Amino acid sequence: MRKIVVYELLSLDGVAEDPDAFFADWDDAMEANLAVVIASQDTVILGRHSYDEWAEFWPDSTVEPFATFINTVTKYVVSSRPLDRGWTNASAIDGDLVEFVRDLKSRPGGDIGVHASISVALTLLAAGIVDELRLVIAPVIAGGGRRLLEGLPSIRFQCIRSSVSPTGHLLVDYRVLR
Repeated sequence: MRKIVVYELLSLDGVAEDPDAFFADWDDAMEANLAVVIASQDTVILGRHSYDEWAEFWPDSTVEPFATFINTVTKYVVSSRPLDRGWTNASAIDGDLVEFVRDLKSRPGGDIGVHASISVALTLLAAGIVDELRLVIAPVIAGGGRRLLEGLPSIRFQCIRSSVSPTGHLLVDYRVLR
């Protein structure tokens, strides 16, 4: 069965909204970590807000390794309306997100990534269908913004990998314990 992997950039106080505001340094270890995360993914689920922002930025981007990945991977978008902006291999999810992801997870394929979409990550974590949480935590207190884990029920995790990048970012991978 495929894994659901949530990958998020966070501040030390758990803020996931607008990480460009608090991620000033991106180093080789962070880039290598991202490359490992996306290497096993053949599908991505995005929220509508992330899709709208990313569909404008990534098609013309040369920021690797993510540009090549996100521009070619199959993308499913949580949206109650048609996608206004076309993007290769992107389509709107028809119906309930949790049911859609459970069905998708049971099909053959690689890992299913959730990137940057806070509400999608929260919904899937609350539903108990996320398998791994992979975080890059900046050594900064953002002070305000939407937090990734706010409002969730109790969930136990096992740390499966951790390291510190040369610029002081924590790279932490957790497995959800069921």
